[in-house]
This record gives sequence, C-alpha cells and structure tokens, in this order.
Amino acid sequence: MTADCGARRRGGSGATEYWAPGSHILWRYRENAGAGFHICRPVTVVRDDADLLAVWLAPGTECVRPVLADGTPIHQEPLESRYTKPRRARRDRWFGTGVLKLAQPGRPWSVWLFWESGWRFKNWYVNLEEPLARWAGGVDSEDHFLDVVVYPDRGWDWRDEDEFAEAQRVGLMDAGTAAGVREAGRQAVEVVRAWGPPFSDGWEHWRPDPAWSVPSLPDDWDRTPAHLSS
Repeated sequence: MTADCGARRRGGSGATEYWAPGSHILWRYRENAGAGFHICRPVTVVRDDADLLAVWLAPGTECVRPVLADGTPIHQEPLESRYTKPRRARRDRWFGTGVLKLAQPGRPWSVWLFWESGWRFKNWYVNLEEPLARWAGGVDSEDHFLDVVVYPDRGWDWRDEDEFAEAQRVGLMDAGTAAGVREAGRQAVEVVRAWGPPFSDGWEHWRPDPAWSVPSLPDDWDRTPAHLSS
C-alpha cells in the first residue's frame, strides 16, 4: 500500500479509527451495477471525527476516472448510449480549482464546495450516493446519479435528473433504489432549507494548509479492502 494514511486517533475501545489532519487517503466510487472501482481521488484529510469527514482534493491531483473504451469522455457521449457503451478507467489530472468534500457518517450524500479562481466561492454540490464505507486506506461509495446544487444565496436546484432517469431505463438502478435516492435528495433539500450543517458551518471560508503536499495515486488504487467498517 502506497497511500499515506497517517496517524489515527481512537475514540475508545472498539471505536472507529479516525485519520489525523494532513493524512492522505483515497476517495473511491464503485461502478454502478458492477464490482470494480471506476473513480479514485487521492485526498488530504482536513477533519475526521464522529460528526464529519472533511477532505481536500487539490488541483493537479492524479486521479482515475471512467471514459468510453475508445477514450471518449463520458459527458461527450449522447445520453441514450452513455451508460451502455463499454468503458475503461483512465488516469488523469484534476484541473482547475480544488474541491472540499464533506461527509456526515451514515448519510446517503456528501457535500462538495467549489470555488472560482481567486477563492471566490461558487456553490455547494450535494452528491447523492451510498453512505461512505471506511477502510484502512480511505472511503468507498457508489454514485446515485441525481444531485442537488446549492447557491450562495441559499437557492437550490436538482441536477442531472436526465442521467438519473436514463440510469433507471437501462437497468443500472431499480425502482425501489431510485425511490430511496429521490427521498434522500428531499431530505438533503430539507437540510438546505433549514440551513443546517454543514452549510451553516462556514466552510466556504476555509483554506488548505499551504504546507500540504499533493497526494499521489498508488499503483494499487483499485485494491479490494480486507475490511470495511461504517
């Protein structure tokens, strides 16, 4: 294992082990309706405790993302064939500004913060997904297609509803799972309307430690964890 997991804190006998700030871990997504991983992002831990995991995805980080078998970016493929053509995973770089990701344990979404150049805050992004599963080297999830974008004025919109519908049409998500995802989205919207954590916590003013190095992508980024814990 080449990812630097750093020192961990233990909250008591049998408690979850937490990563220390500055530790490097992997944030991964499984293939939809598949067993392998098709997204992997090395990140730096900002905070990790019983209430929140916060990580920083730095500009220029080498990541893994899915592309079509011929190398075509996924978003360039027409929607009606986007989820049926063969894919492969490709190493690439995260360009542009970095992303701060916030995940509350057990919740079926994470909240991402985006900035424009010069640290002008752009928006929050609620990524609906499986609750994160922790393992020694990071966290794993599965994306649920549907998302919610939240603006600085606290307004919000559904995002990627077309992809959510197409995923159901081609069999990547059954009706029961889709109903649960939509309900999770409604719950996230209720948090936005109430302006609860993490939106109310001032993370848009956070800045990364300039001494932090950019995490590297290990050769075994797609390894299967020996043990998962919530």
